[in-house]
This record gives sequence, structure tokens and C-alpha cells, in this order.
Amino acid sequence: MNAIEIKGLKKVYDSYSLGPVDLTLPQGCIMGLIGENGAGKSTSIKAMLGMISSEGSIRLLGKDIRSEAASVKQDIGVVPDEIGLPEMLNVKQVEKIMKDTFTNWDSAQFADYIKRFDLPEKKAFKTFSKGMKMKLGIAIALSHHAKLLILDEPTSGLDPLVRDEIVGILNDFTRDENHSILISSHIVSDLEKICDYIAFLHKGRLMLCEEKDRLLEQYGILHTTKDVLEGLAEDAVIGKRISEYGAEAIVRRDRVPASFDTQPVTIEELFVIMAKEA
Repeated sequence: MNAIEIKGLKKVYDSYSLGPVDLTLPQGCIMGLIGENGAGKSTSIKAMLGMISSEGSIRLLGKDIRSEAASVKQDIGVVPDEIGLPEMLNVKQVEKIMKDTFTNWDSAQFADYIKRFDLPEKKAFKTFSKGMKMKLGIAIALSHHAKLLILDEPTSGLDPLVRDEIVGILNDFTRDENHSILISSHIVSDLEKICDYIAFLHKGRLMLCEEKDRLLEQYGILHTTKDVLEGLAEDAVIGKRISEYGAEAIVRRDRVPASFDTQPVTIEELFVIMAKEA
């Protein structure tokens, strides 16, 4: 069973359109949804959760999100970019609400996460820092035995230490092969650490969706001259930068001569070049 199956997802606004988007996340894997601000990441997630109307087919954990929403949402942990809890509530009061929300709520597990994250139980939510709010959101998402986590920009605006801690938590979650994660971010370096699959969104269009390791094997960076670059097959070059000092290009390794010294490419470099070319 796949954790996420999306076919033909479309959403049209007056000044913006998303799609069509087709992507699949196998169970037990982590997918990074990458894109600049306004690329369509949050719109895609809202459509997946049935928060907005959209065209196309969306199945989460084998269930149709439209016809089986009530049952599938019990198995999904959602962490939005802004944790929307009443400002005057403390941790204990938040838990009382969650007990009535999720049928599989686990108070002992929630208490463990609160202790692990060193979150105060009696202080009002409005006094929490952004990092503390995000940790509380993750604690909630992980405390009702969710099988799929969907996170929208969870590391945005956080300092490197907190970001690294959250990345570690997500890695621990997927040690169970029945657990899967979709995480959107424009901080590509965070996703490159943990993701099995990468999906690129740019201006509402899905540019690619592929296994991370395959992307890194398939593409490389070539430092050469403008003349050499122009002599390559047209489909060999994904994107390029040319200056008076030479040329740099993202190339398909199997489309350039084996004698060329292609260097490893990062996911961030690949995305930036592809987005600029698009």
C-alpha cells in the first residue's frame, strides 16, 4: 500500500493555478516537497487534507480523502506552519482537547514527548517561542499513533539546533516501516538529510518526483567552457550558468562523454538551476 497516491490534482484561483500534480509516496518512506514560497506546497497539502475543493484523485493510506475523510484523518498527524491552538491554553489543557479529538490518543506517549522536548506544562501557549510551538505540534501529531505525518514548513524560522532536533525526531518516526512522512519546505538542506523521495514544485507545476538517490546518480555538475557546453547534446544540459570565467551546468550523466569530470550535485543546486531554467 502507498501512503499517498495523487493523480491529476488541480486547483485554480483567479491569479494562480496548481497542477496537474501526480505523485506517489510508498509506505515507510519520507518525501520532501520542495518549492519557493508560493510554489503551491501549502495548496497541495490543503487539498490532500480535504481543506479546499480540488480536481483529481487523492488517496491517503489507501483511502479516498473525500469519501473516507473521517476514518483516514485519525491515522494522519498534521503539523502546519503555524500551530493554531488557543493562546491561553497550557499543555495539560491542550491534551484534554486532543483526547476528545483522536480515538487513539496516547497520554503516556504525549507526556514522554513533552518531557523530551522540555516543554512547560503550565505556561500559556502564547508565551511559547516558535520552536516550542512547533515541538508541541509535533508532539500532538505523534501521540495518536498516526501512520502518516504531513508537515508544512516545520523548520521555517527555527534555529539550526532546533531544526536538527526535529529532523532527528522525524527519522526516528520512520524506523517503523508502516510510518510515512510528507514534509514541505523551502529549506532544501533539511530535506536532503532525511528524504527518500523528492518532489519539485515551481509556480504551481510539478517539475519532477523521483527517488533522491536516483536524482543524485542521474545528474551532476560540469565545469567547462562555453564552447564545450554548446557542443553537448541538447537534452544533456538541464540548466547552465555562463560567465566570462567559464561555464557551469547541471547535466545528465548518461548524456555526456565518460571522459568529462562531472561533480556531485546537491538537491538544492538541482532545484535552483531547474527553477531558473523553467
